[in-house]
Amino acid sequence: MKTGTKYVIGVDIGTTSTKSVLYTKTGSIVATHGIGYPLHSPEPSAAVQDPDEIAEAVIETISRVVEESGASPEEIACVSFSSAMHSVIAIDRNGGLLTPSITWADNRSAAWTQTIKHEWNGHAIYRRTGTPVHPMSPLSKLVWLRNDHSALFASAFKFISIKEYIFFKLFGEYVIDYSIASATGMFNLERLDWDEEALRFAGVTPDRLSKPVPTTFALTGMKESYANRMKLLPATPFVVGASDGVLSNLGVNAIEPGVVAVTIGTSGAVRAVTDRPATDRLERTFCYALTDELWVVGGAVNNGGMIFRWVRDQLGELEQAEAAKGGEDAYERLTALAGQVNPGSDGLLFHPYLSGERAPLWDANARGSYFGLNLRHQKAHMVRAALEGVIFNLHEVLGALEETIGKPKRVHATGGFAKSELWRQMMADIFDCELHVPESVESSCLGAVILGLYALGEIDSINAVSGMVGASHIHQPDGRSADMYRELVPIYRGLTQSYTTHYAAVAEFQQKWS
Repeated sequence: MKTGTKYVIGVDIGTTSTKSVLYTKTGSIVATHGIGYPLHSPEPSAAVQDPDEIAEAVIETISRVVEESGASPEEIACVSFSSAMHSVIAIDRNGGLLTPSITWADNRSAAWTQTIKHEWNGHAIYRRTGTPVHPMSPLSKLVWLRNDHSALFASAFKFISIKEYIFFKLFGEYVIDYSIASATGMFNLERLDWDEEALRFAGVTPDRLSKPVPTTFALTGMKESYANRMKLLPATPFVVGASDGVLSNLGVNAIEPGVVAVTIGTSGAVRAVTDRPATDRLERTFCYALTDELWVVGGAVNNGGMIFRWVRDQLGELEQAEAAKGGEDAYERLTALAGQVNPGSDGLLFHPYLSGERAPLWDANARGSYFGLNLRHQKAHMVRAALEGVIFNLHEVLGALEETIGKPKRVHATGGFAKSELWRQMMADIFDCELHVPESVESSCLGAVILGLYALGEIDSINAVSGMVGASHIHQPDGRSADMYRELVPIYRGLTQSYTTHYAAVAEFQQKWS
């Protein structure tokens, strides 16, 4: 434990931006700074980023929060990290870049993913590694690189993630935390080490990957030039931390049994913590490490807040114009319109698969639909049905989780949707469960800080988060609404099962004629 320190910095390396937040040791925010960066698509299905641009964002945001807080280098107890999952960077023997950062959104390995899934024992690999076989997975990306870019693959010294790249730049060491490793599709959850069969399919040996370390592992002895730029001491511990999803659970205090975290931003996720690795017989969910004793099971969905944006753009022209005149928010006007309609949208159902879907379908060909339209339905019904459809889909993910964790006693909900009272109540009713909206805004950064304090011995348990996070809103399910939704859930589910057999044909038609 470091005496004389007052502050901890949490860093969240996201897909669209990096944010650093400087906290007191009791969890109060002192300073925050974020820097955005683009996602490039140099060819169809590609989604890549410049690792050096992201590394600069990390260095600059840390420097800015230290400067803005007025903290001295000696007062910083540690810097602890959260990061997006599934990225792959090929580097040479000197740490030079052979590829950009190939992100989770890159879909170029889709064909090889099907080979892994259907011809190469993919389901057994999933059951051991916890990462669904999907183009997001580094396993799929390495198989693609090995077969379609063999010269580049052969020349690579190592394959690492964006967080590993940043730690190498700062410390000259290659380490990967258990959490990021558990999202590669190549890490054996029971043994906490690389999985031999997965590595054989990927065509790599352990020496071409980083050394797996616990999420509480810390490095010191940072290169002096970087320490000076960040206004830190070279001896400041940098805790490797975990992935953004599992740390969000920690940051919203959703780590006790029976508590589920639900996030709806552009996309969405449902996650819960267990004390053992757990995978799904139907491969609907993931399992990633939080610590070497706690695991986060759940499912990520593509179609979250982006559905409301689509509704605004395609159905909300009038609301956008009126909102612009009055200096208001078009989303609030559309939400008010949806509030005029009965729960269940008078039998109108919306499947929100406008950008394919991850959990629970794991089908890039999935497509959206309205079902049940009649002459009584108006625009307000279509708006409300779209909002309900997002929640229905998350409810399906929760249903898969319940086979592992049982029925939840409480949901902690975060993300942009939590600003809407209508949407919050809708979730409480469809989930038929008490819903809390935690006060924590930067949940992944706070989760990283809790993990950092625990790593340093400043707190006895990560359960200390309970004293740092309150609830700004609490919703109980409305009995009548919950009954109506309970009747609609099996209809929604049955339609999904019926549509699944047609998704590929529709997607093929769209690709052929669009």
